[in-house]
Amino acid sequence: MNAPRKNHHTDSDISADQADRPTREEAEAAVRVLLRWAGDDPRREGLLDTPGRVVRAHEEFFVGYTQDPHEILARTFSEVHGYDEMIVLKDIRFESYCEHHMVPIIGRAHVAYLPNERVVGISKLARLVDAFAKRLQIQEKMTAQIADTLNEVLQPLGVGVILEAAHQCMSTRGVHKAGVSMVTSRMLGSFRDDPSTRREFLSIVGNQTAFSVSNT
Repeated sequence: MNAPRKNHHTDSDISADQADRPTREEAEAAVRVLLRWAGDDPRREGLLDTPGRVVRAHEEFFVGYTQDPHEILARTFSEVHGYDEMIVLKDIRFESYCEHHMVPIIGRAHVAYLPNERVVGISKLARLVDAFAKRLQIQEKMTAQIADTLNEVLQPLGVGVILEAAHQCMSTRGVHKAGVSMVTSRMLGSFRDDPSTRREFLSIVGNQTAFSVSNT
């Protein structure tokens, strides 16, 4: 059974193919400029292939711009034999990039929902996280995007999302505070309104103390 589709035209869902995208040659030229700005010579042997490598790496880093998060969740299943308990996928490793400094954000996502007759394959939850992670991000926005998309497509009784991540914009520059992690959450439906549902989720993912009250 497929979920009802809606038209979603937000900035975060616009494919990079639809934007005024520079050519590969222009992107590689920009990398050469950065190498020169850093004080090195892009013509030296060790850097000759660097612009091409950087551009190919960025295609992987930001593949989320080519993916439709709603399409990822489009195929759902209703034959669940009356299953109506919480579904949790925890410790989903993700790699994203800070939109302020373009340095890595590396962490884990915990995603849960309380089904309302329909469920989705668990690999789709991990793909949903990656679709938003593989873009320039701030953690707060990414947390909301994952939760809101899951809520819109599946229309469950509730959704809970927690992200824990280390930001290299904080550990490798600026205040240089290594070993610090940022935690964000978004609770919708029963996860926000029912304390017992929220407690069960937080207990499963091991954040009972940190999130003893509801967070946005």
